[in-house]
This record gives sequence, structure tokens and C-alpha cells, in this order.
Amino acid sequence: MNRIALVTDSTADLTEEIMQEYDIHVVPLKIRFKDEEYLDYEIAGDKFYELLTQAKELPTTSQPSPEDFACIYRNLLEEYDEIISIHISSGLSGTLNSANIAKEKFGERIHIVDSKTISLGIGLMVVEAAKNIREGLSALQIVEGLSAVRKNVEVLFTLNTLEYLQKGGRIGKVQGMMGSLLNIKPVVRVGDDGIYHTYSKARSQERAINSIVQAFQDMARGRKYKSLVVAHGAAQQAGLYLKEALENALQIKAKIFTQVGPIIGVHTGPGTVGAGVLFE
Repeated sequence: MNRIALVTDSTADLTEEIMQEYDIHVVPLKIRFKDEEYLDYEIAGDKFYELLTQAKELPTTSQPSPEDFACIYRNLLEEYDEIISIHISSGLSGTLNSANIAKEKFGERIHIVDSKTISLGIGLMVVEAAKNIREGLSALQIVEGLSAVRKNVEVLFTLNTLEYLQKGGRIGKVQGMMGSLLNIKPVVRVGDDGIYHTYSKARSQERAINSIVQAFQDMARGRKYKSLVVAHGAAQQAGLYLKEALENALQIKAKIFTQVGPIIGVHTGPGTVGAGVLFE
């Protein structure tokens, strides 16, 4: 049986405990505040959001280079026979392109997967792949299965402001920029095309959170809830409110509750709360 390694990037927002439990290898993206550049785990958590709110200019982000990927692939292939590498939507980042360039050096031993989602949506797919590896499935079987998994992953989040999404050029198909003036909170969905779409709008954060809960119930369409994950951007109280509301409504415990990392957070900003659900 081939030994399979699992790689993702730091936008998956996986906790250290999950990464260790499932032996997940993570390639970090980078963020730059003026003249200071950090790997995103070097500035994660509250420190990042504090710097973000104080910054006069929006920090920039950059994907790993092909050589960054080649380095981790090269090291892993000394121990493993194949690698499955699952990454942030190609519609939102050039990370996948770097991975594909690096793959050319190693041939068919590397399997690249476009998650077509973000943050813990990627995390849900990565964890499913890790479980499949433990079950003894082949790399090709796992990659083929991930297409079905992606169709059953839904990610919704609400923003406190559209400012960061607009400045960062990641606005996608999220409409209603005047909403900021009216205190309208958009509920954003990561679509099947891997970019942001407006799902609904609400007059307050609380109503937006309740809209997310209702949306996941509506999306079930008779399907069972398999996994729930919740994240927030410097909005722990609102995140806990969403977590509790979803757990009560869906009758499932959240497997992950965490803070959105710098790479996604620089575009969504503080006050963001969201969740991902994997349906069976």
C-alpha cells in the first residue's frame, strides 16, 4: 500500500491539534505590513488584528513560491510514495498555480486539488482526505472522492464591513457597497466557482448570524450534517453566539472553533464570523 502524505496551505485555518492528529503538512502564505514580512503563523491571532486595525495602508499578501512547494514535496517524498496537496480556491489566490508548477518536477506522485473554497471549508476537505488515507484508499480514489466532498461543503460568513474585501480586490460578486453606509451586513457564500457571492443581507450582525443558521438548515435538503466548523476574526463573542446557535439548530457539535488567520483576515477584516458545514 502506498504511503500518502497530505499537504495544504495556511489559509485552511486548521488548529495545531487537528494538524498533529491527522499528520497534515502546511505551506504558509506570507503577509507584509509596510517593510515587515511575516509567514502568517508568525503573526496569527489577536496580534494580527491589532496591527490590521492600526495600519494606515492595507497589508499585502503573497502565495508560496513554486520552490516553497518543491521543498516540502521533495522532503516528504523521501518518506512517502505520493502526496495529495489541497489548496485555497484558484479564484481567490495564485497558490494553486505555484503548487502546479512545483508538481512538474515530481510527475504523477503529486496530486493537486483546487478546493474552490476558503478557510475551514478547505479544512473540512483536508480532514476528509486524512480519514480516507487512514482507511487505506488510494490517492486517485481520494482525489476523485474530494469532488463529491466539495459539492457537500458550504461556507457562509458575515462581514462587519466590506472595506477590506474591496481594498484587497477580492470583492468577487458581493454586491451592495452602499450597504456599509446603511449598516447592512452581507452574508457571503463561497460559490461553486470558488469566488465570493452575496447570499443575503441583514440589518445587524445578530440578524446576519441568524440568517447563516437558517441558510444551513435550508441547504440540507434532507441531507444529514456530517461536520461543523466555526471561525471568527477578532469577534469571539459573536463567533461563540454563532457556534451555539448552529449546534442547537443542527444538533451537531462544532469540531473546530478558531480565529480566521491573517491571509483571509486581511480581506475580511475584524468582526467577521462564519462557519463551514459538510453534509453527508
